[in-house]
Amino acid sequence: MMVKPAHRPRSIARCYSVEDLRLVARRKLPAPLFHYMDGGSDDEVSLRRNSSAFDDYAFLPRTLRDVSAIDTSTTLLGKRIGIPFILSPTGMSRLFHHSAEPAVARAAARAGTIYSLSTMATTRLEDIASATQGPKMFQVYLFKDKGLTAEFVERCAAARYDALCLTIDTPIAGNRERDRVTGMEMPPRFTLNSLLSFASHPAWALAYLKNPDFDIKNVAHRVKALEGKSLSLIDYVNSQFDRTVGWDDAAALRALWPGPFVIKGVQSVADAKRAVEAGATAIMISNHGGRQLDGTMAPVDLVPRIRDAVGAAVELIVDGGVRRGSHVLKALALGANACSVGRAYIYGLAAGGEAGVDRALALLTEELARNMALLGATLVSEVSADLVEKTR
Repeated sequence: MMVKPAHRPRSIARCYSVEDLRLVARRKLPAPLFHYMDGGSDDEVSLRRNSSAFDDYAFLPRTLRDVSAIDTSTTLLGKRIGIPFILSPTGMSRLFHHSAEPAVARAAARAGTIYSLSTMATTRLEDIASATQGPKMFQVYLFKDKGLTAEFVERCAAARYDALCLTIDTPIAGNRERDRVTGMEMPPRFTLNSLLSFASHPAWALAYLKNPDFDIKNVAHRVKALEGKSLSLIDYVNSQFDRTVGWDDAAALRALWPGPFVIKGVQSVADAKRAVEAGATAIMISNHGGRQLDGTMAPVDLVPRIRDAVGAAVELIVDGGVRRGSHVLKALALGANACSVGRAYIYGLAAGGEAGVDRALALLTEELARNMALLGATLVSEVSADLVEKTR
């Protein structure tokens, strides 16, 4: 059996895959932060399955075709983008590198794709709009404070965001045991449990000491308005997750937003149909990167049945486990319009800041284009069901 030689990259220039970027990120980050980024819930079955599920599909390439010109562009959420994958909303990017969300947004714009800003970001949505002219989407929750959710819609419209994304799979936080083991706290604190790890990563620690501001910027003003009540920002956000919301609330939010509307966290045909009824123009098939309910199906495995249920008019985005350009192609062949990547670019951010995100997106794009040529497809629209087969 052929085994790849051990490769322990020390710089992003020596990273030849997303996994290589992950290894550099692990070396550069204090352990609590790396495992917060890298981990999932409970036994992490969903986390592992999200990526391994792609291995269950084999390509059926078409040969002796003119593949001298490969076009990786496509249309998604009303925008022409250069690659058929977008950047997922990920919370608190400043944890992983001091350049934070603006660095990721600029890299996405250079790659010609959509950047999704999380409600849990450490940068104001208006500042992201100023940082890049690229296409942008803002991710929201249905908070108990309905005024806050409505405010987000107004601010996104004023800042000219292109789409709104509603996450529906977080009535409560998942059980992330790695964080308990490593002593991860939010915001980071130099505790007895974590002091050695922080001290052994001086570059990260120095950047933290220079700028210890880890506020969730888009909601910080709501805490300040509580007139001195003893409530931290994290406590406030956690208190806002609402276990009573339903599909009528999703439809009410859709009524406030005139543009493309994505519902993220759909994991069943039944919910896909309800999402369409609630006004979704796109569905993000996602189990929150394996960080919520453990033991769920991999998003890529759900594509064919959801596509059959909702028809061709609704865009489907696969979110979870994408680590290779070939993964994107398999999702497209099964019926998705695009994929969404999260950890792949966060590994790059942690490994090398903005340049690391560039590297992550370049690697995925190069893999995508190369495999399109090997598959015999020159356009994204040519990646169809007859090019893959499930093997197990």
